[in-house]
Amino acid sequence: MKIIGMIPVRLESSRLPQKAIADICGMPMILHTMKRSQMAGILDEVYVVTDSEMIRELIEKNGGKVLMTSSSHQTGTDRIAEAAEKIDADIIVNVQGDEALVDPEHIEAGVRALLDSDASVSILVRRFSVKKSPSDIKAVLNMKNEIMYLSRADIPSDARTEVKEMLKAYHVVSFRKPFLLQYNRMKRTPLEQIEYNEYLRILENGYKIQAALVDSDAISVDTKGDLELVRKKMKTDALYQKYKPK
Repeated sequence: MKIIGMIPVRLESSRLPQKAIADICGMPMILHTMKRSQMAGILDEVYVVTDSEMIRELIEKNGGKVLMTSSSHQTGTDRIAEAAEKIDADIIVNVQGDEALVDPEHIEAGVRALLDSDASVSILVRRFSVKKSPSDIKAVLNMKNEIMYLSRADIPSDARTEVKEMLKAYHVVSFRKPFLLQYNRMKRTPLEQIEYNEYLRILENGYKIQAALVDSDAISVDTKGDLELVRKKMKTDALYQKYKPK
C-alpha cells in the first residue's frame, strides 16, 4: 500500500492573491503546509503540485518535491488528478496548500477512515460554531459518518430548531487512486458550480465520501482575517517549533 501526499497550489487566488507565498512567522505559507505534511508518518512521499515556476523554485530550494501540471485546472482536485497519473500510488491524500496549521495526526486519521470504509474518498471534519461564514464549507453526515451534503451556507438549518454546533470540512481529502482518475473524467456538476466546492461532484454522481471527525482549530487561509489569525496561532504552535528556521 503506497500512500502519497499531494499539496495542490497556485500562485494566484481570487480571494487572497499570492496567498501561497504569504509570510507566516518568517516562512511562506506553502512551506508550513509542506513541512507539516512531511511529518505524517503514514505518507510515503509528499509532493507540491503546481503550475508556478516561482513555487517550484521555492519548494525545491527548501528540499521539497514538485510535480508540475497544466495551468488550466479550476480546482485543486483536478490538479492532483493530473499529477496522480505520473505517480505509482494506491492512495492520494490531497492537503490543500492553505492548510498551514495542518496536523500530521489528522492526515493519518483521514487515511485510516478511508481504509476502514468501502468509500472511494474520505474527508476530515471538525466542530464549528461560527454562523454566516461563506468562506467555510459546512458538512452534514448520515448515521454512518458519510457526507450527505457540503455547503457554504449554515447547515443544518436553524430556521425551526436552534443549532449550536455545526461541522466544518477540514480540507485533507484521501482518494483511492483509481477513483481520483475517474473523478477527473467527470464533468463539473450543477451543485458543484453553485457552491464552488468540487467535492459535490462526487456526491452528485452517487459516490460516498467517508468523514473522519477530528478535534482541531486549524484554519484554511481564504481571507486576510484568516491569514492574521493563522499568524497569531503559529507563534505558539507546538509543531512549528520543530521545523521553524533557526
